[in-house]
Amino acid sequence: MSELRTFMSHDAILDLIDGMSFELVKLLNDAGIKNPSMIGIHTGGAWIANHLHKKLKIKEPLGLLDINFYRDDFTHSGVNPQVKPSSIEFDVEDCSIILVDDVIQSGRTIRAAMNEIFDFGRPKSIILVSLIERSGRQLPIQPDIVGLRPPLQLDEHIRLNGPDTLSLEISRSKQPRND
Repeated sequence: MSELRTFMSHDAILDLIDGMSFELVKLLNDAGIKNPSMIGIHTGGAWIANHLHKKLKIKEPLGLLDINFYRDDFTHSGVNPQVKPSSIEFDVEDCSIILVDDVIQSGRTIRAAMNEIFDFGRPKSIILVSLIERSGRQLPIQPDIVGLRPPLQLDEHIRLNGPDTLSLEISRSKQPRND
């Protein structure tokens, strides 16, 4: 049995997203990126991306990725029964993309997302945005914008719940997670 506790409530998460949007605008301006596109990773990354997409008033429709078929642990974990279709309704070729996920730990989800994006075309650049960054990186992938870096133990997992009311919960279990 794992112990579960609420770490952050809806309003505090929206405050984090506000801060991330200010940092992202500055990063885009500094890089001279005028018309970026945004892609959120199902499920939590899509929820965060939806908020950021509206705040930044991005013209292109929000893209959504389900990376389950691109994961490198597919043969070990099997197919997720809740696989959703990916949807990118803009031309990825030579596009500056903002890729959004809820939690980055090992880097494997982001690697899978980039593999899928490259199946749609070759973007000019990818800016990585994550609500939560935690320890446990297995690949050299680092977010450009991070909402929060909570001090978590290896046996603690953090999960974003939503989409209408967002909350972050921490659970403790015997087996460390690798995503």
